[in-house]
Amino acid sequence: MDLKPGSRWKSAVCDAEFVVVRPPKSAVQLECGGHAVIPHAEARAGDLVLSDAHAAGSAAGKRYSDAETGLEALCSKAGAGSLSVDGRAIGAQEAKKLPSSD
Repeated sequence: MDLKPGSRWKSAVCDAEFVVVRPPKSAVQLECGGHAVIPHAEARAGDLVLSDAHAAGSAAGKRYSDAETGLEALCSKAGAGSLSVDGRAIGAQEAKKLPSSD
């Protein structure tokens, strides 16, 4: 899986779509809903089902990052599956607080 900056991926089991913002430091497998993501232009296989352990959902506009590998992905379309790297769940980044302008 070649996770280059700007590459587009989608879930094999739900409607979620992602764009890689920062690639991982080493080769990893990005997954959504318990299954490996597929290139954006590829057709989904109809026989895969969403894993209950990876069904927390992905929110559009949120950045998901993994501190261990350095991977950062932006969710461009929401879906029922949640992101994971090599089977380990990753979460959305918190918004950065801006300084007050009093």
